[in-house]
Amino acid sequence: MAVETKLFMCRTDNFGALLHDRATGETAIIDAPEEGPIVEAIERSGWTPSMILTTHHHGDHIEANLALKSRYKLRIVGPEAERDRIPGIDDTVEEGSVIPFGNETIEVIETPGHTAGHVCYHLPESKLAFTADTLFALGCGRLFERPAPVMFESLKKLAALPGETVVYCGHEYTLSNARFALTVDPDNAALRARTDRIEKLRADNKPTLPTTIGEELATNPFLRWADPAIRKHLGMENASDVEVFTEIRKRKDNF
Repeated sequence: MAVETKLFMCRTDNFGALLHDRATGETAIIDAPEEGPIVEAIERSGWTPSMILTTHHHGDHIEANLALKSRYKLRIVGPEAERDRIPGIDDTVEEGSVIPFGNETIEVIETPGHTAGHVCYHLPESKLAFTADTLFALGCGRLFERPAPVMFESLKKLAALPGETVVYCGHEYTLSNARFALTVDPDNAALRARTDRIEKLRADNKPTLPTTIGEELATNPFLRWADPAIRKHLGMENASDVEVFTEIRKRKDNF
């Protein structure tokens, strides 16, 4: 693979990530949750970042924008729909925007739901996706600024990516997500096995990322709205896909 990703923890449960093109040396920071851990990761890597790719405006994703911009003289890229809420933003992107990165490109996917203008970043050649607070390992983001049908359409876009796409998300919520997933999909053997692996990883204080689109399609209830077993368990055999998703999200909110 021509690009390399380094994952590390910020704040209490945020993931920080660096994306690096080996051929050109270009490096991007994915969101800016906390200055110290990001600077430490940059110093360990020896890479020099040229941009921050911002997914959405929440404080735990933009807190270090201005400090990092001052330190590294980088540019900040973020969603056009949230440009007024992202400190230091230089360039805006929207659905279909393409960002040159090293010898390939980063595609922008608009995924409103968690916030009104949330975007994800997809590298089709390297088969990587940075989904922040739209798609989590075994979960999806809370619906703060847009209703369930909007998030449903956003998740459909991500579910349509190739199954081998490697996914990095914004938080270490996976163990809690797994425990909830078992309440709506209790007979899923793949989910039970994955939950066992996740419990071991967290017991050893190891991250549960990355995941893949294929693994999420097999085990993440927020992408499994059409699954007959989930529908039967919810008593929603004849409901629409979006109605099933909405019910699952409502149950997670009260879990």
